[in-house]
Amino acid sequence: MSPAAARLAVVSRQVRIASVNVNGIRAAVRNGMLEWLETAEVDIMALQEVRATADELASALPGWELVGDEALAKGRAGVAVASRLPSVEVRKVLGPEPLDSAGRWIEADFDIDGERVVIVSAYVHSGEVGTPKQDAKWAFLDAMEQRMPQLQASAPLALIMGDLNVGHRELDIRNWKGNVKRAGFLPRERAYFDRFLGEAGAPVTGADGSSGTGLGWVDVGRRFHGDIDGPYTWWSSRGKAFDNDTGWRIDYHLATPALAERVAGYRVVRAPSWDTRWSDHAPVVAEYTLGS
Repeated sequence: MSPAAARLAVVSRQVRIASVNVNGIRAAVRNGMLEWLETAEVDIMALQEVRATADELASALPGWELVGDEALAKGRAGVAVASRLPSVEVRKVLGPEPLDSAGRWIEADFDIDGERVVIVSAYVHSGEVGTPKQDAKWAFLDAMEQRMPQLQASAPLALIMGDLNVGHRELDIRNWKGNVKRAGFLPRERAYFDRFLGEAGAPVTGADGSSGTGLGWVDVGRRFHGDIDGPYTWWSSRGKAFDNDTGWRIDYHLATPALAERVAGYRVVRAPSWDTRWSDHAPVVAEYTLGS
């Protein structure tokens, strides 16, 4: 048993789970991801924008148990779950065909000391107003809204992580006033999150004025940090967005209520400077108390 696997089994039942859009796993590794992992003591990772074949991913992350879903177009998207113990079941389908979910959604089930935990790595389309890219985003968010209650019903301990490409609230984008008509902060997009995170079974009025029903999932980052600006997880390459912390919080841990009660810590691992980053997104890391 590896030291990391042994830590999963015996140390405080604290399982450290991270999500990160790597912006290309091979580039991330070249730029310092493995050095970060040496001290991060991560047990399970949800990865997005892997942009690699299964063989390339395995070569980039030696020693990890890996399951992934490649995009149909080479060099695009790609999601994966990397862990220090093997998954027991994997699913790669979200919604009916022809939903564009290849390389954007993977569910991996783990048995952690007798408890079934489902880890999802999700990469929502970035979208673009008035184009087919936005239509694909609407379809993906619709499928998420259908899948989330099913997932919770079958797995009370479930966690959807990833680059979800929507800033839910004004607190989640530094320059929110300048983005209300842009993909990523459209009222209709935010309304999905109003429903995802609304009280289970209760009526919800979305940011776009729509009516819906809350699903009861928990935004771990917002619950942990409270009503503060950010902390942001992605910064544009334009200007000095990173230096000025003009960012977006679009990378999430969305937990079922039962799992949200197990959170022991949460943080966004922002690089100390622009030139020390190994991705344009920061890792989002949380500890969960798991096991009987």
